[in-house]
Amino acid sequence: MSIERDQIYVSLSSRHHPVDGPTRIKVVGTLGRIPGVWGFGKVDVVTVTKSGREIRRRSIEASQLHATATTHDGKPRRTGYVLETG
Repeated sequence: MSIERDQIYVSLSSRHHPVDGPTRIKVVGTLGRIPGVWGFGKVDVVTVTKSGREIRRRSIEASQLHATATTHDGKPRRTGYVLETG
């Protein structure tokens, strides 16, 4: 899976806000990809509010972003974020 700028991901966590629903994040950039250097395998994201506003910029591990809501074994994922749009 290729992680690209402007992709939207939805939280797989069961801890949703009762009014806003699951957290949505948008990829806004990637950090360094040099092994052994801080930031390897991380991406910059922002939270996207229900109104579409982008807030709370931060870095997360790229391994938290998934193309599908199921694992290779077909079981539902319980953590991370799944691709909504690309």
